[in-house]
Amino acid sequence: MIADMPGSRRAVPAARGATVRFEAVPDLVGRGPIDVAEAFRDLPGLAVLESARPGRNGRWSYLTADPLVLLEAPAGSGDPFAEARGVVARLAQERADSVGSLDGGPPFLGGLVGYLSYDLGRRFERLPSVAADDQSLPLLRLALHDWVIAWDRLTGRAWLGGRVLDGDTSRLDERLAAVRDRLAGPQPVPADIPSGPFDFRSGLDRPAFERGVETIRDAIAEGHIYQANLTRRLETPFSGDPWPLFSRLRSGDPALFAAFLDLGGGRALLSASPEPFLTAHPSGSVSTDPIKGTRPRGRTRKEDRALACELLGSAKDRAENIMIVDVLRNDLGRVCVPGSVRVPRLLRLERTDAVQHLVTTVTGQLAADRDPFDLLAASFPGGSITGAPKIRAMELLERLEPVRRGPYTGALGWIGPDGAMATSILIRTFVADGHRLTLHVGGGITWGSDPAAEWDETVAKARGPLGAIGGREVAG
Repeated sequence: MIADMPGSRRAVPAARGATVRFEAVPDLVGRGPIDVAEAFRDLPGLAVLESARPGRNGRWSYLTADPLVLLEAPAGSGDPFAEARGVVARLAQERADSVGSLDGGPPFLGGLVGYLSYDLGRRFERLPSVAADDQSLPLLRLALHDWVIAWDRLTGRAWLGGRVLDGDTSRLDERLAAVRDRLAGPQPVPADIPSGPFDFRSGLDRPAFERGVETIRDAIAEGHIYQANLTRRLETPFSGDPWPLFSRLRSGDPALFAAFLDLGGGRALLSASPEPFLTAHPSGSVSTDPIKGTRPRGRTRKEDRALACELLGSAKDRAENIMIVDVLRNDLGRVCVPGSVRVPRLLRLERTDAVQHLVTTVTGQLAADRDPFDLLAASFPGGSITGAPKIRAMELLERLEPVRRGPYTGALGWIGPDGAMATSILIRTFVADGHRLTLHVGGGITWGSDPAAEWDETVAKARGPLGAIGGREVAG
């Protein structure tokens, strides 16, 4: 489904000049996305993609709202990205890094922003249908934005940019002028943050989850799979405004890929993900950074180091990571130039406030006749949150997890008309569906997994995001 959204119109002089614009905004230095977003909260489709902590992949943060087109995947068969290709092609397509003298400026100046549900994988592979779909969110939701505010953590600079839609330069001038007016106006008072605690209950209790671990271990022993990522969903009643919770989440559990995506009607995605999914450059170079292997952070520096050494030395965790790397090398190889897929970084340690992970980087070069949508189709859902072999693992997980994952372990990010793309894996992510707030947690299960330890790992993973919003997991 494609819907054109009403855009604001203001009387301004006819536009002249480039169809792709950018300008520095000195007044935003010292004002981050979470603060500036208050001035745009009354607009539909607010999207904040923020690097809330330093990191190799965390240079850029973005804010946009008031999309011109909204696209949701229709039911049935066919290429779910066919409409998206046509929609994003309506924007001016100059490469962001060749516009004027961008000098290291933002790689995203307008395009599609949104999410792909984990269950979109059913459009690429035949899978059983067992788990209940009780949130009824779109399989795909992408909004076309012609303007964006960008922050550069490396230089501390902020930018306002945009791309002309359908050749209408006057409309872009009007839209950018409206953004400038909001930025120059008085700063709104931030919304009150709901008081906690929020009591979250798991849809799988400990015995059921541990039985699921044993079922996966049996499937591995029988040679059906090598690894699978078992998850469980926590939920609490919630029908309020989700934005204040995001403000608390990104402050209490800072992440490389913090994100807020307004879905309308009190629905939203609130993400504090540490994991990138797929990145593409206009030149066709692509990369992915799967996370596999987790330990909690220590209470003291000595304990923290000991846990890190345990993780780095764990044969089980290293094997799990390498198995998923093989899945992703195969996925990228389906659309990349033969021989171009490489693993430049293997099994490095990365930390968040609550946990520490093993992370590997896989890179490649897209074939000349392929684009970022082909890369998504070849790689979705991500191997790090499914298993190996991917389809066999997904078939088993469908029978072990009582509810559909929805956006969780799908992807969120942006796609530009110049072939650039950046997406994250939707883990550490709350889904506000208008009636409740949900949070999935999970972990990779191998033959060497201990069911009790795997449950404890999910508890540790939930602790950071739950604690950040004033939530807690309770029994029953």
